[in-house]
Amino acid sequence: MPRENDDRLLDLPAECRIDNFAELDEQRNFADVRLAWNEHGLGVQVEVRGKEQPPQGNADRPRSSDGVTLWLDTRDSRASHRASRYCHQFHLLPMGGGPDQDEPVFAQAKINRALHDAPLFSAGTISFRARLIRGGYLLEAFLPATALNGFDPEQSSRLGFYYVVRDGELGEQFLSVGPEFPYWEDPSLWSVLHLQK
Repeated sequence: MPRENDDRLLDLPAECRIDNFAELDEQRNFADVRLAWNEHGLGVQVEVRGKEQPPQGNADRPRSSDGVTLWLDTRDSRASHRASRYCHQFHLLPMGGGPDQDEPVFAQAKINRALHDAPLFSAGTISFRARLIRGGYLLEAFLPATALNGFDPEQSSRLGFYYVVRDGELGEQFLSVGPEFPYWEDPSLWSVLHLQK
């Protein structure tokens, strides 16, 4: 991972699926979110199904666009309600880039109220692919260790993690808590991933 010379960047198996609490809230999942890691970084794959309309996006307004926002804390410092330099926010959009807003977008953003901002990655560091599929879209990204400040699975095998999938047609899919809690700026609300070999 990532795959080279292939149409698919990742193609993660079902064992990599990140389950959420939608059923407890009597909600329906429309996105399949998968995550895997190796010593070189993290792979994220999101497949959205059930759409009748093409995705909509605007690179200048990623949180109001169709797509996924990920939050990662490479040191799982959930004792604080404010983000540290190890906390990252990434937007993956199937549309919204380019002069006609019809190209995929991968962007890093600062976290509101952070004590310290994570370093911004340089352009071209992230491997990202997006493609339209029947009834939806597929997003795949590989986040190299060099773009994840503090990523060191040997020293810290626990990551803070949260995601939300937004879709103007299908609604929102949350990993756990919804907008009644400030998950977008409070790492103590994120879940924990234990990286296992």
